Formats: sequence, C-alpha cells, structure tokens
Amino acid sequence: MGAILAGKVTGITKFGAFVTVAPGKSGLVHISEIASSYVNDVREHLAEGQDVMVKVIGVDQSGRMNLSIKSAVPAARGEPPRAPQVKQTAAASEPSFEDKLKRFMQDSDNKMSGLKQYSDRKGARRRGR
Repeated sequence: MGAILAGKVTGITKFGAFVTVAPGKSGLVHISEIASSYVNDVREHLAEGQDVMVKVIGVDQSGRMNLSIKSAVPAARGEPPRAPQVKQTAAASEPSFEDKLKRFMQDSDNKMSGLKQYSDRKGARRRGR
C-alpha cells in the first residue's frame, strides 16, 4: 500500500474507473478518489486509454486494489496538496445555484399543479356516481 504506479484507464463506470497498472493487475479508482473537487461525471475527468498516475490506497480480502488519482498527483511531483483549480469553461457554462433553484421551484410547481388537477378530477368522478 502507498505505492505510486503508472496505469492506463481501461473502463469507466458511473461510480469510478478501472485502471490497469501491470499485465493482469488492475484496480478501481472510486469517483471520490478521482479529483479533489466534486466529480459529477467520471467522463469529464478521464477517458478510456488515458495514462494516469495512481496511488494504492488499499487491497481488499479478494486482492482487489483500491486506487486514488488525487492522492498520487501531488505526491508524484513532490508537492504538498493544493486547493483544486476550477475549470473556467465548465463554470462559465453551468447555471448558477439561484438559476438551478428557480428551475427546481418551477418544475415542482408544475408537478404539484398537475397532481392537484388529477386528484380533483378523480374526486369529482367518485362523487358523481
């Protein structure tokens, strides 16, 4: 454990990425171990076939390796961990929290209105019998 190895991304899932570090040896980089910042989609940070540096952070009873990219990067360069850098292109195109909240409230109001209309019609049919 603690070894820093070069590897290649061989598969991507919604919960992480599989990295081969040697022939016949591979491990999982969980989505929480990809970057220091929040990772919503693994494909925004990694691609199949990409070369990466990983740190072995654990080996389970079955011999499967748990790997970390975020722990390997600063250690591989001999630098102390830094605060994550925000991608300017992603931040500029992403709606603000207020915009997301406004959209959520509109969607919620629309759904509640539809449910109320449905229950009103259903209740009117029962009363008419």
